[in-house]
Amino acid sequence: MLETFDAARLKSAGATALSDALEQGRIVYFPESPVALPTPGDAAFLREELPALLKRKNVSYYPEAQRLVGLASEGASAERTHRILREHSLRVTEFLTQAMPGFVKDWSVGTSSFRPLQEKGRQLKPHASNELVHVDAGAYGATHGDRILRFFINLHPTEERRWATRGTFEALYQQYGATAGVAPEPGVERSLSPGLAGRMYSGLLQGASRLGVRMARVVDTSPYDRLMRRFHNYMKDTPEFQASRDGYEEFGFPPFSAWMVLTDGVSHACLSGQYALVDTFLIRLSSCRHAEMSPYHLLRRAPAEHPARAAA
Repeated sequence: MLETFDAARLKSAGATALSDALEQGRIVYFPESPVALPTPGDAAFLREELPALLKRKNVSYYPEAQRLVGLASEGASAERTHRILREHSLRVTEFLTQAMPGFVKDWSVGTSSFRPLQEKGRQLKPHASNELVHVDAGAYGATHGDRILRFFINLHPTEERRWATRGTFEALYQQYGATAGVAPEPGVERSLSPGLAGRMYSGLLQGASRLGVRMARVVDTSPYDRLMRRFHNYMKDTPEFQASRDGYEEFGFPPFSAWMVLTDGVSHACLSGQYALVDTFLIRLSSCRHAEMSPYHLLRRAPAEHPARAAA
């Protein structure tokens, strides 16, 4: 499941090595972050001063709107946070553009966030908890089948960030798709394309989003996104699923390491950890070399028609 790219391997990797690993359901791991970290002073500010200023669980920079969300007040601290996350977003974007040029073609660059709170033991409602194994469904709204890419850096100076997985979307769809109510009848190939009314609705919302209406994208939907949300909720709402250790693996990401994963295609949970930088992107399905492995194409047919690939 974990595909390691140390500095030497990353230097010799071709233009599709990282993206192929992602599409094949790997968590791409960098023992040393390939993206420059915030300066020691900025990192200390994020860890030590920012938590007292939060009004949400995370603080996020939206590059499209150049807007910062999540702090309780404006002023010098907000300006500093805005600068730190804007600069970090640019560094991550530059790295991914150079490392996977074809994969990120026509992508949408989403938020750059700092997660300052300890993930373990937060006692959140299931749908909001990162401690429960799940696949991501929607990144600030409907994806219409595009892939959700997230890039993480552990900014804690001494503690690792622990993750768990139960395997790929494909493996879990094979096992739980029918029970979760997201699979069609055997032998049936369904269309996930929205009808005319759905296309018009999404078009209006996408236009509003481009004009700066931030919530427009959030309320968008599609047949694909509704199925993904149902599967996401099934995983988090089902104690038997969470208790099972079938396909279960845990990973520890040391301080200042980085990793990235298509979070719609790999189940995951953050068991513990504090102080993480997280950048989110939408990768166009049309830019994928292995689109047949995507949740969009898997959901079109019943699980029995898809021999499960090894999750590891």
